[in-house]
Amino acid sequence: MKISQKIRAEHGDGSSAVETEFDAEALAGMAEKSAEFAAQGNRVYLPLAD
Repeated sequence: MKISQKIRAEHGDGSSAVETEFDAEALAGMAEKSAEFAAQGNRVYLPLAD
């Protein structure tokens, strides 16, 4: 906790970060992977394929 508080004090909490073109691309990629995960049944452990 103390380390996290120190980092926030020195670098901010990220709430004032400026969105960039990379952020939009990253969010789109995460949404795509989320949809792929949902299509596979939202399961972390899948059965082994023979």
